[in-house]
Amino acid sequence: MAALLMAVACGKGAPEEPAENLAVPEGVKLHGTAAETSLTFQWNAVEGATGYDWKLSTEGEADLAGNVASRNVTVSGLVPGTGYQFSVRAKAGAQASAWSTPVTAKTAGVRPTPGVNCVDAPLVIEVGTSASLGTSGKILVYKEGVKDAVDVIDLADMAKVQVLEDGTLVPAQKLETVTASHSFMNELYSGSSKRVVHYTPLRLKGGKLYVSLHNNVLGFGGSYYLTMDESVAGKAIGKGEFTFTTKAAPSGTTLSVKPDGSGDFCTVQGALTYAATLGKDTPVTIEVGEGTYPELLFLQGKNNVTIQGASREKSVIAYPNSENYVTGSDNRCLFLAKSCTGLTLEKLTVENTYYASDHKGQAEAVYFNAADNGRLTIEDCALISWQDTFLCKGEVYVHKSLIAGHCDYIWGYPKACLFEDCEIRSRAAGYIVQARVQNVANKGFVFLNCRLTAESDVADGKMYLARSAGQADCYDNVTYVNCTMSPVIAPVGWLGSPVPNPSTPTATAGWKEYGTTGVSTASRNAYGKTLTAAEAEPFSSRQAVLGW
Repeated sequence: MAALLMAVACGKGAPEEPAENLAVPEGVKLHGTAAETSLTFQWNAVEGATGYDWKLSTEGEADLAGNVASRNVTVSGLVPGTGYQFSVRAKAGAQASAWSTPVTAKTAGVRPTPGVNCVDAPLVIEVGTSASLGTSGKILVYKEGVKDAVDVIDLADMAKVQVLEDGTLVPAQKLETVTASHSFMNELYSGSSKRVVHYTPLRLKGGKLYVSLHNNVLGFGGSYYLTMDESVAGKAIGKGEFTFTTKAAPSGTTLSVKPDGSGDFCTVQGALTYAATLGKDTPVTIEVGEGTYPELLFLQGKNNVTIQGASREKSVIAYPNSENYVTGSDNRCLFLAKSCTGLTLEKLTVENTYYASDHKGQAEAVYFNAADNGRLTIEDCALISWQDTFLCKGEVYVHKSLIAGHCDYIWGYPKACLFEDCEIRSRAAGYIVQARVQNVANKGFVFLNCRLTAESDVADGKMYLARSAGQADCYDNVTYVNCTMSPVIAPVGWLGSPVPNPSTPTATAGWKEYGTTGVSTASRNAYGKTLTAAEAEPFSSRQAVLGW
């Protein structure tokens, strides 16, 4: 298009009245085959015309215009794979006919991703509504001037995955049984650490193929091109037909994430990977814009990170992962935060969308895997899954948030984890907490002024406040203070099999509650203790529980 900017612009200067003796050109059409960067148009000659004005326009682009003496014109410098509208009018001196009805034509090839991309932006390829993913062929991405590809997506690896109804690709077999990595596995980087996960590099939607490259393969301020075999999705792309550039590195320590590419990053993980390069203790804020982010996340060895959404309804991180895909709590969660402190999550939802038909399968939304002095704050968020929704260690404060699940959906090894003014929502019959507190003197899980609710189809009496891991080397320290409970809570309160440790609770250890409302506590079993007001005082505030 740049080559045509010198062309005469239509509609400038004094307005011209259509000449009554000059006919509107007829027979306007594309001549020959469309090329990738040029289109040729022709029309019938108009009697009395000494020349013709023409204009070419496309949505989002400035009009291109010019004039010719002949009844045809070739317009060059166009964008591949782009639709244009062409009109022409006859001229004779100062007189001009009306413009012809616009004719639509499209250049050959694939339209490049417009503008300058985030380093983690999905590449969008027009493939048509009848396209489908093949089982062979490759997508290769190259940096200009570099011989070897920086990324490869091989459709032969489709045999390693199953496609869910929404287009998400998940492992066909557990990842630990796979002897070698493949295109549908990703390495999430955080400094010198990495987490190997499954992911969805390709999605077909509305006639477009969205290509999400592997984490950290593109550099800032680089020029790249993509090639694609026809067998991938019915369209071949050669060298130079699909080019794109990446933005320069962000400045400062506040990073924006927006799925439309208008921020510093398009994915939350892209921002986390970059944040880990800014110094171990340097505070970083990641502002997550409105949208749904289908990804798994990893942060390790980086302190003082705040991930802040627009609201828990509008900023949603959602992806399926579970023990059925890969073994181990480090691997099966959606968000793994490891060996870090000062992490804050605000105004967003983290949802592990692994929903088996029987709601089984360990599938954490968040695993905060920190030392005893590692701190996590969750403010106005929603953590959602079915089994093992939230797993934590260290010191944790959860405020005005929703935690939803059905089986041990709050569990772990915390020094102290306080839920204040939260909704604890049971999605099916089961157990809310399983505590594995490592020191009997640690407060473990504390619920203060919380609401224990349930989804509408959960039967009364089918949810227990806690069940034990049945291990002598850890302690079942769980306390409910001034909580409102729905009738789904079993009248006995606590599940007695296996027997908790300690089996006889005290004011400081084991299962206990104070100030419960909404249900009767008259039938509670002996595995739980009802505290006095004085005994409940050490559990009555953030300062009392956490000391900060």
